[in-house]
Amino acid sequence: MEKTPFFARFTLEFMELYYSPKFIKSYNKLPQRIKILAEKKEKVFIKEPFNRVLETHKLHGDFAGFWTFSVNRIYRVVFDLLGENTVRFYDIGTRDIYK
Repeated sequence: MEKTPFFARFTLEFMELYYSPKFIKSYNKLPQRIKILAEKKEKVFIKEPFNRVLETHKLHGDFAGFWTFSVNRIYRVVFDLLGENTVRFYDIGTRDIYK
């Protein structure tokens, strides 16, 4: 695993952020440029999860109960809310992760 704060469990003033094993496995397979962009988007998410630049929205169907935000036009982060101030990043990848 790379030495990066991206995999740490964050306890923030307003949010706790966890990473599922599936997310970590998917993240490790990403191209480096996407990893860098994902880390930038994560910082935006931590400060303001519904910032317009993230295009955060609820998912439906098999992913009901999950949310997603955009890393770029192709890659997405799927997450769920574990509590009032607790978020788990469930998976990251192209839109194929919805299949």
